[in-house]
Amino acid sequence: MLFFRNDYGQGCIPEILEQMNQTNMQSHVGYGEDEICMHAKQLIQSKMVDHTVDVHFISGGTLTNQTVIKSMLRPFEAVISCDTGHIATHETGAIEATGHKVITVQNVNGKLTPALIQKSFDEHMLTYEHLVYPKMVYISNATEFGTVYTREELTALHEKCQELGLYLYMDGARLGAALMSGVDYSLNDLAAWCDVFYIGGTKNGALMGEAVVIINDSLKPYFRFCMKQNGAMMAKGWLLGIQFAGLFENDAFYTVAKHANEMAAQIQDALFDLKYPFLMKSDTNQIFPVVNENEYVFLKEKVDFELWENRKEGKVIRFVTSWSTTQEQVDALITLLKQAKELKEE
Repeated sequence: MLFFRNDYGQGCIPEILEQMNQTNMQSHVGYGEDEICMHAKQLIQSKMVDHTVDVHFISGGTLTNQTVIKSMLRPFEAVISCDTGHIATHETGAIEATGHKVITVQNVNGKLTPALIQKSFDEHMLTYEHLVYPKMVYISNATEFGTVYTREELTALHEKCQELGLYLYMDGARLGAALMSGVDYSLNDLAAWCDVFYIGGTKNGALMGEAVVIINDSLKPYFRFCMKQNGAMMAKGWLLGIQFAGLFENDAFYTVAKHANEMAAQIQDALFDLKYPFLMKSDTNQIFPVVNENEYVFLKEKVDFELWENRKEGKVIRFVTSWSTTQEQVDALITLLKQAKELKEE
C-alpha cells in the first residue's frame, strides 16, 4: 500500500542516523547542556545573523506549544488563533489545560489577518477585566491547510501585534516546507517579525524534535524552568541536539523540505489535470482533494491517506509527502488517481 498519510511516518534522514550511530557510545551531561546541543544551537543561531536568540529543544509540537504559551502568558492572558490552528483543533485542549484560553477567529485560507486580530482584541476590551486579556497571537506556517504566509502578510501581522502590545508566536511544525515554497524570506526575517517561533524537525526528516527560538529578550528568562515543570526537558537531551545538527550542518533541513514540496506539486498538478475539486490550493507538502464515494473506496484500498472532512459534495482527503517520498511512489499514486477518475466516468 502506498503511504501518503503524514510526513512523520518514517524514521529520519541518513545524516541524523549516521550521527546517532557515531555518538551512541559517547557519554554526555543531560538535559540539553551537552556539547552536541550547543553545536546545534550555534548552527541555528548562524541562520539569524541580525539577532541574538535563545534556542531550546523539545521533543514534539504539542508539548512545545503548551510550554511556550504557559511560559509567556500570565494566568489571565489568552492567545488568539484562527479556528483551524493546531492549538485549537488537534491538541486535545492542551493549552486550555494549562489555564489559558484559546480565542478562535474564522480563518482566511488557514491564516489570520490583522483585521481579525483587531476585531478580537476590541471585543475583549469591551468589559476589560471581566474577559481574558488577549496577549499572544498564534499562527502556523505552513498552515494546517498547506498554505503559506507572504512577506507582506507577516509584516502586517508583526505591525498589528506591535501596535496592540501582543506577542507573535509562529508554530513552525512545517516551517521547512514554508521556507522552501518560493517565499522571499528566511529564518533571519522571521526573527525580525516574531517574538518566538519554533523550527519543526519531527515533520521534516528528524526522528523527533522541535527547536524553540526566542527572540524577545523579555521572554528569555526562566524558560528552562517551565520546560522542566512541563515535562519538556529530556534527560537524554543530546538526542534532540543530534536531530538539529544533522538537519543544519549541511542544510539538509532545506533540501528535504524542497523535495517534499516538489513531490507534492506533481501530485497536485495531476489532480488539477484530472479535474478533481480541491478544498484549497496548497503551497507545500499537504494536498486536499475532494473525492466522491466511489473514488474514495477505490483509493482507500490502495493508498494510506487521511480523511479530512465529510462534505455534501464529497469527502475531503489529505495526501502528505515527506523527505522519504520517492518518484516511483508519486507516479504510482497518479496512476491510481487516473483509474479512480475513470471509475466515475463509467
